[in-house]
Amino acid sequence: MNLTTTYLGLELKSPLVPSASPLSEDIDNIKLMEDAGAGAVVMHSLFEEQLNLEKSALHHHLTYHTESFAEALTYFPNIANFRVGPEEYLDHIRKAKEKVDIPIIASLNGSSVGGWTEYGKLMEEAGASALELNIYYVPTNPDLSSHDIEQNYLDILTSVKAAVTIPVAVKLSPYFTNTANIAKRLDHAGADGLVLFNRFYQPDINLENLEVEPHVLLSTPQAMRLPLRWIAILYGHIQGSLAATSGIHNAQDVIKMLMVGANVTMLCSILLREGINHIQCLEKDLRQWMKIHEYESVKQMQGTMSQLNCPNPSAFERAQYMKALQTYNPDSGRVYTPS
Repeated sequence: MNLTTTYLGLELKSPLVPSASPLSEDIDNIKLMEDAGAGAVVMHSLFEEQLNLEKSALHHHLTYHTESFAEALTYFPNIANFRVGPEEYLDHIRKAKEKVDIPIIASLNGSSVGGWTEYGKLMEEAGASALELNIYYVPTNPDLSSHDIEQNYLDILTSVKAAVTIPVAVKLSPYFTNTANIAKRLDHAGADGLVLFNRFYQPDINLENLEVEPHVLLSTPQAMRLPLRWIAILYGHIQGSLAATSGIHNAQDVIKMLMVGANVTMLCSILLREGINHIQCLEKDLRQWMKIHEYESVKQMQGTMSQLNCPNPSAFERAQYMKALQTYNPDSGRVYTPS
């Protein structure tokens, strides 16, 4: 049973890829992921705010008390000449590359074009096989147009692609007016792959102290429906790879994502719940299903149920919505077939 797949031009031994999470902060965990059967590992993210904060701290210490003497300012080099940033992250990549043989995909999390994008080059030099751009952007300015928001994504991608030679994937939000259009534009701009979709963590309110606070909710299997639909629609229309993330909890979820056209399926919440060794369970069940249904390889099933290839292409569009409404019984909560 051949589980190999190609993602971002990289040959992977399996389509099961742990996505960015706290689990990868421990090198031993990354080794466990490889031993459990992971095809690659996406590192936990390096945040734009981390780089900005460190840069500000360095600037403070370099210029502290320099106003005491007028000429003192000239004693300090320009901050732009310093290579600043969390060296621990780069060391983590180096150590991971020494420990495992599978590809290590670094993750940059930010929302603006700036110096943080140039950090991708340092990640490449540290040994990262590829780079995932997690553009986590929540627009709150009512005067900001959709065109400006989309252009920001394109500018960030272009900036990073100009700095690195390794493949670059873009992790997309599901909130674009036309997902197919921004996917096509990013593809044309040089994205080697798209990761669908980013899950934005929504804030909550603590009623006791009346404060807004973060509240992390792990995904449920129902969350997979959104990336499943859009990967099915995009398959065959873009050149880059497609990665499915969010809501993938069992082998059936993996199989469905592969059938609609995903190159890899990314795992996070299920590994946080069940542990890293759950990758072995997914692989075992995947192999068993393939054997029963006489599939010899992952590549044989990829895209077979995409909109491009499935018997009923309209099932991924409006027609299926109308059919769902017609076949839902609000009294019983069960689906029935009308006479």
